[in-house]
Amino acid sequence: MSLVEVDGLTVEFGDVRAVDGLSFRLAKGAALGLVGESGSGKSTVASALLGLHRGTGAVVGGSVRVAGTDVREASDAELRALRGGRAAMVFQDPLSSLDPYYAVGDQIAEVYRVHRKASRRTARARAVEVLDRVGIPDAARRSRSRPHEFSGGMRQRALIAMALACEPDLIVADEPTTALDVTVQAQILDLLHALREETGTGLLLVTHDVGVAAESVDEVLVMRGGRAVEHGPVTEVLGAPRHAYTRRLLRAVPRVDAPRVDAPRLDGPRPDAPRVEASRSREAGGAASGPAPAVLEAVGLRRVFGRGARAAVAVDGVSLEVRRGEALGIVGESGSGKTTLGRMLVGLLEPTAGEVRHEGTAARGVDPRVQMVFQDPVSSLNPRRSVGESVADPLRARGARDAEVRERVAELLERVGLDPANRTRYPHEFSGGQRQRVGIARALAADPRVLVCDEPVSALDVTTQAQVVALLDELRRELGLALVFIAHDLAVVRQVSDRLAVMRGGRVVEYGPADEVYESPGDPYTRRLLAAVPALDPALAARRRTERRQPAGA
Repeated sequence: MSLVEVDGLTVEFGDVRAVDGLSFRLAKGAALGLVGESGSGKSTVASALLGLHRGTGAVVGGSVRVAGTDVREASDAELRALRGGRAAMVFQDPLSSLDPYYAVGDQIAEVYRVHRKASRRTARARAVEVLDRVGIPDAARRSRSRPHEFSGGMRQRALIAMALACEPDLIVADEPTTALDVTVQAQILDLLHALREETGTGLLLVTHDVGVAAESVDEVLVMRGGRAVEHGPVTEVLGAPRHAYTRRLLRAVPRVDAPRVDAPRLDGPRPDAPRVEASRSREAGGAASGPAPAVLEAVGLRRVFGRGARAAVAVDGVSLEVRRGEALGIVGESGSGKTTLGRMLVGLLEPTAGEVRHEGTAARGVDPRVQMVFQDPVSSLNPRRSVGESVADPLRARGARDAEVRERVAELLERVGLDPANRTRYPHEFSGGQRQRVGIARALAADPRVLVCDEPVSALDVTTQAQVVALLDELRRELGLALVFIAHDLAVVRQVSDRLAVMRGGRVVEYGPADEVYESPGDPYTRRLLAAVPALDPALAARRRTERRQPAGA
């Protein structure tokens, strides 16, 4: 008998059929990846496996059996026994999944006590054991920490530990690495693979990242519009896809091993200009000069949070520049100082030392010539105002009249690929990619010289991601905008950037022409980042996983 048996699954929300006749099997100890764009029904399927649609108004049809339990026909008590006991779920956002008021260890212990009827002492010991198993250092002490005291990667490990507490037969992981940088993502994927090998736990992985699927699963099921369009071994589906939709998904995946295809820049150094070694200084003491003046410069920027013994240096002596029509990529792990640097460039944070210069003049506070595109358009757009009103704000701040505002808003929305007729709609009525386009339109309304984009595509599926990246590149070339693109996804950054700055611990450790940094990185940290990028080739992914397990110097 299979661990998971799904036959003719349908899920309807009102008039919308989110899942339409899906069938698949998952054997014990095997791993299946559900891959597709946002809205394809992946997460809906994952929730259906654990009966999470019960009581929501969703209409579920077909048959779902997990670890011998008929999920549709099971009583509430049987479902509670299934969840956490025989099957467990790892959600995308650990910060919202963990209770902020309770210690992480207590939350894990509670799961064990409920399902195994264990004593408090036994449950507490089990919590420490599984935290240690997933790689939390000093697990006994850290088990008493609250979620906000963990990094993003540690919180995700804690969720996996909670899932493992009762040794389930199945783990359902819904986008478990989306918000993580590449090195932490590699660690989480390696952990899931090792746990499968050690315990024989089955894995259902939901992801929009085809590279993550290649690293993690035995079989892939590609979904579109609630249906399966292709299903088979990961080597066959990714190596020789039969369906046109699967081929389109694979074409949209950014490749870290493929150089950027780009039109000539408006000005500045040629893409094939010889490398200037001074510009690759590990301390980024200055950028190579070029024929075009810099529109944005950072000179010795330093930012310290807190005072005295609690002072934390977020950015430490960073100097770089970006010229008209040029794209500068900034990459690094979480906590490397990327976002803090970006906020100083825009004027949202004051430097502790150093200065930001706009077109050669020292900046004072926020300057409309430098605009920011934020990572999360949901939180950066006012939910009570229409998107047209949000885009109009910079225009009204400049004193534009109503007629001019209406005309300009329509132009901006059309420019970013949205229908101006939808200007009266609210943010929740748009998809994630459309909301990001609204954020770009609002930034353009100020007629900027520079766009600073902080993780603008990290939460988007690969096709939407490719569309937003193409839009930004098109705007850069047509309007002569300078672009600062901050991201943890090195493959995306390569397709955008002319030059690249690699940050670690608040410093720039490598800085130079993007293709040269990618093809012959000079710093070991850069090489480590590149080695952690998921590979589309499952065989290469397996080799990399083996190499990462080997101790240094082996």
